[in-house]
Amino acid sequence: PNNRWSFRNMSSVFDTVKLSKSDTPFTIPKNLTDLDSFEFDGLEGKTNLREMLDSSYTDAFLILKDNKIIFEEYQNEMKDSDLHLMNSVSKSFVGMLLGILENEAKLSTTDKVIKYIPELQNSAFQETTIQHALDMTAAVKFTEDYNDSTSEFWHEAAVVGWRPDLKSKVSSTNLLEFMTSLKETSQKEFEMFDYRTVLTNILALTAERACQIKFQDLLQTYIWDKLKTEHDAQIVSDGNDFPYMGAGMNASARDLAKFGLMLMNNGAFNDTQIVPESWIKWTLEESAEYKNIFSKSEYGLRLPGFHYKNQIWVGGPEIMICIGIYGQAIYVDQKNKVVIVKLSSHPEPDDPLILGNTFLGIAALAENI
Repeated sequence: PNNRWSFRNMSSVFDTVKLSKSDTPFTIPKNLTDLDSFEFDGLEGKTNLREMLDSSYTDAFLILKDNKIIFEEYQNEMKDSDLHLMNSVSKSFVGMLLGILENEAKLSTTDKVIKYIPELQNSAFQETTIQHALDMTAAVKFTEDYNDSTSEFWHEAAVVGWRPDLKSKVSSTNLLEFMTSLKETSQKEFEMFDYRTVLTNILALTAERACQIKFQDLLQTYIWDKLKTEHDAQIVSDGNDFPYMGAGMNASARDLAKFGLMLMNNGAFNDTQIVPESWIKWTLEESAEYKNIFSKSEYGLRLPGFHYKNQIWVGGPEIMICIGIYGQAIYVDQKNKVVIVKLSSHPEPDDPLILGNTFLGIAALAENI
């Protein structure tokens, strides 16, 4: 019950910074259809969309086909204007913004992060490049076990107040201090994929330092404004008003659908090229090298044939997925021109049965509607 309420009310509990909605918002056209009885093969046999939605702690579910909303539903007292915690879907916004900044020569992804954050000179990030951070292949030792309260993920989250029980054990008062505290490495740079939220926060700070503009202002200017958003967004922040971009962004389902449409259309939205098309195509590019470093990880068994690049999960030559724990997702299928947004408040961070059924349903919808 705490998740069911708090994921829709993060700014009531935590410090946040705001992204402002557009002065000229764009409304996605609708062509609604009844898909409740849509059947697919779940992990435990045949099921349908209605059963999947009702059993997966759904807060919002949108399906877009050919740039139109064909299905839209809200549960758990959520309204279409409400903001919802995205968890790691936040990361994909960072990955796309970095592509824009490289295209504008504000930075180069081959640069080491210490070029922009010299405070990391004596940390585990001495040899980490921006691209290593984008691809989650950096050397830093950082455990991201959501079921282990002692993992570094939860200690970093405690900095922004997400784990009050750990707060007294965390000496860092802001996210930069936490980054500098990480001294150990667990692999060589680009040796293998290893999912670590701290790398996204380093990317956000790198962008901020490179441009000498607050990260939230960069995100507002380069992405949020251009998506012609209907609603404000909020990002949980540390004591220095630095946004926790690894997991802390909150937005409405419809505005997330616009981000998905932008990805589907190779970086363009509403006749405006937001992210360079070359960055999207590079993200989707299926190289043997990327597949190999992904296959070495624990995710290689769960997601065979996938790779991870530029803060996006890639499931084929035309499929991108933004994923967050507790059931958040933006699923983008370029071939079938489908975008699906799912916002949820699962009881557990990573429930294999609920997630398995959800993504089997989403993939079946994308292929068959």
